[in-house]
Amino acid sequence: MADADTCRLCTQIIDTHFGPLTAKVAFALLTRGRLSLPQLVRFTGMKPRTVRASIIVLIQHNILWHAHTEDEGEMLEFNTFECLLRLRFGRYVWLAENLFGRTGAEIIQVVLDHGKLRPPDIISRLSRYNPKSSSMYSQSLYMLVSESYLKPSTILSHNSPRDKRIKYEAEEKVKITGFPTAKELREAKVTAETRLRREEEEAEKVGLKRKAKEQPSGRSSKKNKVLEDVVDDEVYFRVNFDKFNIHIRNKLIETAVEERFNHSTALVIRAALKTTESKQKSVSEIRSDPTSIAAIGMNIPDDENLAEGLATTSKKPSNSSLIKDYLGLLACADNPTPAGKAASYVSLGDNKINVEFDTISKRLRRRVLEAVTRERHGDDGVRIVRLLLDVGKMDEKHIAKVAMMANKDVRPLLSALSSDFLISTQEVPRSADRNPTRTFYLWHVDLAKAYSALLASLYKTLFNIGTRRQAEQEEPNVKAVLMKRERTDVAQDVNLLSRMEREVLTEWVRKREMLGVLEMRVEEAVFILRDLDLGGSMDD
Repeated sequence: MADADTCRLCTQIIDTHFGPLTAKVAFALLTRGRLSLPQLVRFTGMKPRTVRASIIVLIQHNILWHAHTEDEGEMLEFNTFECLLRLRFGRYVWLAENLFGRTGAEIIQVVLDHGKLRPPDIISRLSRYNPKSSSMYSQSLYMLVSESYLKPSTILSHNSPRDKRIKYEAEEKVKITGFPTAKELREAKVTAETRLRREEEEAEKVGLKRKAKEQPSGRSSKKNKVLEDVVDDEVYFRVNFDKFNIHIRNKLIETAVEERFNHSTALVIRAALKTTESKQKSVSEIRSDPTSIAAIGMNIPDDENLAEGLATTSKKPSNSSLIKDYLGLLACADNPTPAGKAASYVSLGDNKINVEFDTISKRLRRRVLEAVTRERHGDDGVRIVRLLLDVGKMDEKHIAKVAMMANKDVRPLLSALSSDFLISTQEVPRSADRNPTRTFYLWHVDLAKAYSALLASLYKTLFNIGTRRQAEQEEPNVKAVLMKRERTDVAQDVNLLSRMEREVLTEWVRKREMLGVLEMRVEEAVFILRDLDLGGSMDD
């Protein structure tokens, strides 16, 4: 079951994309957890045929999971993460156009519109009005599948992974002799997760098959036949969101480097990410594959002057020496302390360069936390949060002394930060009766709790943005103009609208664009806090 803010946002997304009846089914699953078909019919108050049709739609779009139990039989579970990713669909299509051109973007869009499709269905839908373009779409489809931007839809992807994860964890815990320690329990959980991920990867090793192709020669024999990879027409494909999320993460890293250093340093980190981009499979990777200075130099454009970003003594330094200096800056080579390691972007060793995704993700999430704290509680609130993150648990008097603030200013600020779940308290009783007057109260930052509270707040903001957009669209004047614009004659000639109607339409487009930009910014913060959470918010 999802929390209230997530439930409202998911219901709004389903209502926008699939209509109110399907949203009613989604709301029942979000608020009540797993349900069977008879239970859904009872809780929604709709006809079984309507509920069954809504379930088929949600399963087709990978938003519902199956879960079969011996006691309860066939159960349905809502996939919250898959639903929230629908807010990013426009960005995925835009990325596909930048990577594979217009044909690639059209293929991604038609697959997103239908959830999952077979290759013949994709090509027939796109080449309906231009049959000659089918070969062009086939080439783009092969590139998307071979580079894992489209992945097969398997049986495992429709089954709830929670039951299998619990089962695997139980099997690993049975192997532990004696009373299990926290480390052993953590290792059992990691082993179960790895086993589940390995099963999913094995199931997804389909989609391409070997096919014999004859060479253009006069005779037909086995020697003239060459095996080549082709897309399997019997496999249903869906969009692999992880591959597109990798590009979003890499762009965030490049932007962070440019803000921290300069444009030339951002070019170097972009080239370092570009060299290993084909090997990056998911945003959950701790670090990139190793690369070299020569490989980075090959991905830097020739018209870029790297010497502009560094003050060097030599008159005409080589590109390799400049790249090495930039990598030294990014690795904080001049600060071999834990603080320098935490502030680094890459790691250097044995002439190999690795981009440290885990370290960068921690810093990006911490920056979001500090930005929200500054917006709500000012610079003094950020000072206290940074102090607690660096030092650890501290009491009120010690915080006031180290932060050089008055006690009368610190006390209300700590209470305000605690009410927003940005900081937490740890009770240390001095006696067995746990009397509050004889108890130390230590303040600290519980990152898991803080990030969870921030995510809930961001989900609430996304819901409010969607509600505002819907309210603006339902305004009588705007609604009348939008309905008139849908007429075929008005669509062909916009001048049929009066001057006042065109002004209303222009104002509505401007407001919609502003809300869209705001939604993208909030969704970017959600991406940092949720998708880049590589260690479950358990930062060191």
